[in-house]
Amino acid sequence: MQEQGSICSATIAYCIVNGTIDYELAGKERAVQRAAAKGPDKESIELFSDLILSYYRQYGRDLPWRRTADPYSILVSEIMLQQTQVERVAPKYTLFIDQFKTIDCLASAPLSSVLSAWSGLGYNRRAVNLQKTAIILRDEYNSLVPEDPAILERLPGIGKATASAICAYAFNMPVVYIETNIRRICIHYFFQDRDNIHDAELLPIIRDTLYHDNPREWYSALMDYGTHLKKRNDNPNKRSRHYTRQAPFAGSDREIRGSALRLLLEREEINKSALIGALAGTGNRERGRIERVLADLEKEGFVREDAGLYSIKE
Repeated sequence: MQEQGSICSATIAYCIVNGTIDYELAGKERAVQRAAAKGPDKESIELFSDLILSYYRQYGRDLPWRRTADPYSILVSEIMLQQTQVERVAPKYTLFIDQFKTIDCLASAPLSSVLSAWSGLGYNRRAVNLQKTAIILRDEYNSLVPEDPAILERLPGIGKATASAICAYAFNMPVVYIETNIRRICIHYFFQDRDNIHDAELLPIIRDTLYHDNPREWYSALMDYGTHLKKRNDNPNKRSRHYTRQAPFAGSDREIRGSALRLLLEREEINKSALIGALAGTGNRERGRIERVLADLEKEGFVREDAGLYSIKE
């Protein structure tokens, strides 16, 4: 499979993929648009399925977590991919799996090692939850990932979409779920003139289009074609009732949290006044806000304070 890099437009009669006009793919896209404009039916669903699989089999991405069906590796990749782009996840995923090769290895690792390996992915709470999940799997499930989305959904940091994705990729299970790329494709083709679209309206389409012969391949194909659509100027997800714009990172509490953890990983232990001073100096931030963020980090199990000294909680 080739590395993906594509630009399409609904207003022109061709599709550019990796710098080359793909007339055949463009023809398939136009056929789906015409058929789906009337609503989902047998014809539009068949054309849609053919388009998605044709695109993937020609332009699908070669990603490290697609070279395995190991449930633990899939679990790690899906947690990493929750809020971080594929390009940033790929190298970190490989290094993380090399360092923490098994559920037991991750469960018994110092939190500082886990956070160091996670550094650069953002949303560090995911790393803490991933280790908590590993501990539960070790202690309660014989170090195995359950083949049940309902059980997975109850584990720390794993919601319905992530639980379903793990089952699709690790166990080739024909689950039905929505995430941002799937939502984008469904809205683009099957809700061409609608706004304020609820996810409940998409579920029947996702169910009816599911490729039961190989759910793992089907969901990989949807991910890649959804990324392909994202290259367009318009974003179909803006027409979803569930669309929210992410707040800027610069100057946010997330930035303070990341900076605090980075300092503590570098120095192991810092007194409170020095830590607050270092964090305030990175963005002229007020002391009260920094103290609140540090209190949150302590409450969530990231750090501990002992006699005015802060360190990563082990």
